[in-house]
Amino acid sequence: MLTLADMTAGNIPRLIETLKAQAGDDKMLACTDAFKIARDLDVPLAEVGGTCNELGIKVMQCQLGCF
Repeated sequence: MLTLADMTAGNIPRLIETLKAQAGDDKMLACTDAFKIARDLDVPLAEVGGTCNELGIKVMQCQLGCF
């Protein structure tokens, strides 16, 4: 039986690649983009936030306080 961790673990390299590409050299990412990436890659939003922190990417324009 697959768990959530099993389903998302394979998406982590794609997540890192996508976040780096979207954030660019200034290492900034709009909150709406973070939500879209999580949805598109089927990765929990918390994983997107944690990965952004690890990569030094600042999430901007967050209206919900998720980041």
